[in-house]
Amino acid sequence: MTKIWEGKPSGEGARFGIVVARFNNRVTDRLLDGALLALERMRVDADDVEVVRVPGAFELPLACKRLAETGRVAAVICLATIVKGGTPHWDYLSDSVTSALMHASMKTNTPMTNAILTTETMDQALERADVSDNNVKSNKGYDAALAAVEMANLYRRWEEV
Repeated sequence: MTKIWEGKPSGEGARFGIVVARFNNRVTDRLLDGALLALERMRVDADDVEVVRVPGAFELPLACKRLAETGRVAAVICLATIVKGGTPHWDYLSDSVTSALMHASMKTNTPMTNAILTTETMDQALERADVSDNNVKSNKGYDAALAAVEMANLYRRWEEV
C-alpha cells in the first residue's frame, strides 16, 4: 500500500513566526491581518505567534532565517510587497529575495511560506491583500499561513515516525 504524507489543517500546539516588511505597509498590514486570521481559524493560540517587523523586502530573508534558527517556531510566514517601478530594481529585488528565502528555508530545515507580492501596480497588490468583511479568498497572507500550518504538521508527522 502506498504511504501518503500530508499535513493537517490544524495549528493547535504549534508556534509560528510572521516576518512582515513595513515598506508598502498599506498592503503588508492587510497581509498580516489575513495571516493572523488564518492562524486563528486554524486554532493557533495568539500567544504562539511571533510577529517580526523589518524595514523592507530585502531585509526579510535574514530575519526569517534568524527567527527559524531560534528553534522557537515550527514555520515562518514571510510577508512583503514589491511593486514595479520605472527601473529594473523590481526584478532584481524580487528574484534575490525569493531565492534567499528558499535558501534560508533549506539551510534551517524550517518551512518558510512566501507571501511576497510582486505586482505591477499598487492596486494589484491591494487586491491580493483584501480582508474586507473577512473575505480572504484573495488574501495571500491568509494563504501563506494555511501553507505554514500544513507544512508544520507534515514535519511534525515525520518526527513522530
